Amino acid sequence: MKRLLLLPIIGLTLSCQQPQTTTADDTERKIDELIKQMTLEEKIAMCHAQSKFSSPGVPRLGIPELWYSDGPHGVRAEVNWDDWGYAGWTNDSCTAFPALTALASTFNPERSLEYGTALGEEAKYRRKNVILGPGVNIYRTPLNGRNFEYMGEDPYLASELVVPYIQGVQSNGVAASVKHFALNNQEKWRGNINVEVSDRALYEIYLPAFKAAVTEGKTWTVMGSYNQFRGQHCCHNEILLNNILKGEWQFDGAVVTDWGAVHDTKEAALNGLDIEMGTWTNGLTSSQSFAYNNYFLAQPFLEMIRNGELPESVLDDKVRRILRLMFRTCMSNNHSTGSLVSDAHKATARRVADESIVLLKNNNAFFPIDTAKALTIAVIGENATRSMVKAGGSSELKAKYEISPLDGLKAQFPQATFVYSLGYAGGPAAYGRVIPSPLDADSLRRAAIEAAEKADLVVFVGGLNKNHQQDCEDGDRQEYELPYGQGELIEALAAVNKKIGVVLISGNAVGMPWVDKVDAIMQAWYLGSEAGNAIADVVSGRVNPSGKLPISFPVKLEDSGAHSFGEIAFPGDGVNEKYLDDILVGYRWFDTKNIKPLFAFGHGLSYTTFGISDANTDKSSYTAGETIKLTAKISNSGKMKGAEVLQVYAAKPESEVARAAKELKAFSKCFVEAGESATVNIEIPAERLAYFDEAQHDWVVEPGKYKLLVGNASDNITDTLTIEIK
Repeated sequence: MKRLLLLPIIGLTLSCQQPQTTTADDTERKIDELIKQMTLEEKIAMCHAQSKFSSPGVPRLGIPELWYSDGPHGVRAEVNWDDWGYAGWTNDSCTAFPALTALASTFNPERSLEYGTALGEEAKYRRKNVILGPGVNIYRTPLNGRNFEYMGEDPYLASELVVPYIQGVQSNGVAASVKHFALNNQEKWRGNINVEVSDRALYEIYLPAFKAAVTEGKTWTVMGSYNQFRGQHCCHNEILLNNILKGEWQFDGAVVTDWGAVHDTKEAALNGLDIEMGTWTNGLTSSQSFAYNNYFLAQPFLEMIRNGELPESVLDDKVRRILRLMFRTCMSNNHSTGSLVSDAHKATARRVADESIVLLKNNNAFFPIDTAKALTIAVIGENATRSMVKAGGSSELKAKYEISPLDGLKAQFPQATFVYSLGYAGGPAAYGRVIPSPLDADSLRRAAIEAAEKADLVVFVGGLNKNHQQDCEDGDRQEYELPYGQGELIEALAAVNKKIGVVLISGNAVGMPWVDKVDAIMQAWYLGSEAGNAIADVVSGRVNPSGKLPISFPVKLEDSGAHSFGEIAFPGDGVNEKYLDDILVGYRWFDTKNIKPLFAFGHGLSYTTFGISDANTDKSSYTAGETIKLTAKISNSGKMKGAEVLQVYAAKPESEVARAAKELKAFSKCFVEAGESATVNIEIPAERLAYFDEAQHDWVVEPGKYKLLVGNASDNITDTLTIEIK
């Protein structure tokens, strides 16, 4: 029997399964009617949490609760109502998808859409209305603990990948919540550090992916960040939320706090915040009956309206946005039921992981390793067996399964004899603290060296591990080099066995003083449930690597722009932090300052040989409103099918403003059969060449000559074209 949800509104009946098409005007009319019937107290209640991960509706009017979940790369396990302890459910396991640095390294919007759709299906099945992701904060320094959750250092790349991710998630009637808006580029002092950055860097580097998420992806929620910007916390920041997000970008959704990021009732009320989550006021700790009433947008907000300090219209705007979110999610006519850990989701996780792995170095064709040979392979390193879906902070997952690198390799190398040695130990994961391993480091090293001596070749699987101060929320890295003595161990292994390849699992660049001591290096990121299978796919040659670096690897930390101006530029002095690197973030800094990186943005090798040729534009002169049409040929002269990423950068040699040496303006991933070639067609709107003029507070396309630099990495340009903008 069909159940109807009857609302006491004249002419308004909502069904749990609405067959009719509802227009935006219809929805706004329904919202108007609902707001008229709500009491002041009911409206206030909708603006703040009622538990760790839910906010209330209005039961008497048939308005349901909203349920949220952490999950930029998987739906988090259920936690208790009032605390962070896990609830102990047996049906809340998920598919762990690769972390977002891995997704970014695919350089493939199609994979991003597939990823977002699968994640949305899992959230829908788990009855979540808002998934707290994706993250698009810019990778400014290799030390940021949460870089693995973000989409790299380039604002254009992040913009191109965040849009299909959001569209995929929201196609299921689940809201994406793009985070952390904005300038949350470190974990140390994240709750209070005040970021000082120029308007130009703000608009050109740190905001584009958020803008794309809002204006193109049509995200239904945005999550504010913990830090301050120009003296106001970002969850109630007049410039970011009122002026830019809801003003310039006309965002019509709801702004949600990061958990516990509100500090002032009046600012929160007036400066664009809609839903307050996670605030730890003096309620739970003193055992009050309903602590959530003490939130800034709860009883204090109610009292300010009652005594006339704030108009009720401010509250009504928040409720309107929340109801609009509900009509898109828990009150929508989207009939999908979702699915959990399906074969399709496993396949998606593996495809994304396969395409994300970046082959950094491959001397003597170390990779791929022949699966038909009866080799003795020493697999060394804790990361070959350690779970990488647990820990890391809010993105930790309770995965239904996780294939380790060692198990993945064993499955695809049936003729090989594997000898595994731990080599080093990072200790158990613990949020907010470091717990040393009880194992003896010298004994582990001796055993690893002995295994390497007897093997035909060595595959070292190391990197970071999502422990506190590795890749983890609420704690930045303390050093650029590999932890736990891995660098010294790699050199010791290379001294006894010249055939050694390294598989790095991390969400950040790492220092490699040992880079010349090994034949091959593969960057494997955090790959989720299918990690071991994907790593084995590429190691064995079943899959030809096609990932490209979404970040630059500096030789040493001091080479990075954020670390070139002293501590005031990172991590700040505890009160303020000045982004003195300005618009020169990542490869923009390296290329403009002529600093050679260890591995450049966009870099990634293949098992086949690609060539890029015949780059050309449809004409040589354009107006600012036209679109540049560029073509190029990608040829595969090797013996294996593969994918190459054509990258187009722009440069303005003679400019009226300071510019980076080059900026990514377009890319296209192209799969080409062995011995064949393909033509790539790329369109670049001339307005994409604009810079942000601070005096006009607007984008300006400067007339004159530009160079379009065509290649397959920021440091490997094969064709240079000159065009003119009139």
